[in-house]
Amino acid sequence: MDADDVERIDGVHPVLRRVYAARGIRSAAELDTELGRLASPTALSGLDAAVQVLATAVTRGQRVLIVGDFDADGASSCAVAMLALQDMGAAAVDFLVPNRFEFGYGLSPEIVTEALKRRPAVIITVDNGVSSIDGVAAARDAGVRVVVTDHHLPPEHLPAADALVNPNLPGDAFPSKYLAGVGVIFYVLAALRQHLRDAGWFGSRPEPRMADYLDLVALGTVADVVPLDHNNRVLVEQGLRRIRAGRCRPGIRALLDIAGRSGDACTAGDLGFAVGPRLNAAGRLDDMAVGIQCLLSATVSDANRHAQRLEALNRRRQHIEAQMEAEAVAAVDDLSRSLDTGQGAPTAICVADPGWHQGVVGIVASRLKERFHRPVIAFAPVGNGELKGSGRSVGGLHLRDALEQVATRQPGLIRRFGGHAAAAGLSLDEALLTAFREHFQAVVDARLGDGALDGVCLTDGALAPADLTLEMARAIRHGGPWGQEFAEPRFDGVFEVVGARVVGERHLKLRLRPEGGREAVDAIAFRAVDAGWGEDLDGHVHAAYRLEVNTWRGRESLQLIVEQLQRAGV
Repeated sequence: MDADDVERIDGVHPVLRRVYAARGIRSAAELDTELGRLASPTALSGLDAAVQVLATAVTRGQRVLIVGDFDADGASSCAVAMLALQDMGAAAVDFLVPNRFEFGYGLSPEIVTEALKRRPAVIITVDNGVSSIDGVAAARDAGVRVVVTDHHLPPEHLPAADALVNPNLPGDAFPSKYLAGVGVIFYVLAALRQHLRDAGWFGSRPEPRMADYLDLVALGTVADVVPLDHNNRVLVEQGLRRIRAGRCRPGIRALLDIAGRSGDACTAGDLGFAVGPRLNAAGRLDDMAVGIQCLLSATVSDANRHAQRLEALNRRRQHIEAQMEAEAVAAVDDLSRSLDTGQGAPTAICVADPGWHQGVVGIVASRLKERFHRPVIAFAPVGNGELKGSGRSVGGLHLRDALEQVATRQPGLIRRFGGHAAAAGLSLDEALLTAFREHFQAVVDARLGDGALDGVCLTDGALAPADLTLEMARAIRHGGPWGQEFAEPRFDGVFEVVGARVVGERHLKLRLRPEGGREAVDAIAFRAVDAGWGEDLDGHVHAAYRLEVNTWRGRESLQLIVEQLQRAGV
């Protein structure tokens, strides 16, 4: 398919038509992000059972406890469930998030013990639970009904919950398999509201508008880096519109403000790279309850107070991350030298250090994956001789499936694992790290095809100098929302370097003149100093870049975000 197939999309710039065609868009309907385009919840398996349990709890005034996860999707999911159930008239709703350092992930028997102290009649899991066989059993043995809402890939055996809603369950007919955890609970609550409406429950009380929670749905969806299929793009775009109109939670606005981002022009990138990391810092270093309280804040002053604490945690996280990343890069370099294959880093990277922080290993794995273009698992000790690892993968390797293959071939090597194609987590005995590294390497070598580790940078082609404009950057900004598997446009071209200076110690601020053009444009290459570039950069370069609307003191200008850089002709 080429851009001619989308010519019938009126009012779209030819460059954007080309971009949409490359992402599989065939008609204007696939770009329609109005609420009416959302898939109906009726095809979600387990939905009716979940609605029955929750409707009984709401109408009979039963105590409901939400058990969340310690990332931004989990925090957003928890906030949506808290707010919507309260708005629907639930008399007693509370939340509990496992502290990753004490309880680990999910509805474990240990967290059920904590939950029972709150005396709930119903437990709802959000963004977790599909693997919690023992935890669900413990809750039900105690007489608590359990509704599991999750989006993670299910294991072979499922928990015996009173209701289990997950679009990725075998046989589920829901058309969008990429809902984040917050998307799943949003659909469950939308169906609950419809059920209560049909039952006349809202005759004497105000009926909540589900659209009021879409700012939180957008945040969780973007922050969890799920693919932005059409359904998710509708959810995200509708949430962004609420944020831009000033109709979002005070906590989201406070986090945007403290990150120096404009709520009035908020993009998916602002949620993913500014708000999400600050929420995640709470789960990584402290307690995600701080992040949830920020999202639940009803006043600006409360939201600002929580946002300031999250900002402090994020700065601490950045400091820890920088130190760990430097140590990890040195460890990979040492490993590469010891292997002496002449091919640089091994095809699969496993690194560990006794001083690393378990809450930050996922970020370090992501940084190493970007730097070396290899699947990476970074481990940190958690006590009692156990290592907790977080992995990130490259295209062509489904990380969770690779771990499952290791576990099948070597029973007992991995204690626990779970995740997705691009990211996964696991734990194992510290004494088994070397054995795991060898077996994981063998599985990766067998699964990766030719060229998977070449680090090829795919682009949307070249832009004519006449299209390097602020207007084009604005059109792209409004042409999304962009995100995972609906990538923001990336272009490439040859430029003359007119100026270069280091900013922030690691980044390179550039002036670039496009080949065949007369006017130079501003550009910035983040972490370029780490890659060996400096202020002596001159001549001509071949750059892969994105167009950004840069705002400074109320003035907008074009800026290129350079993602790949090499000497022209190389």
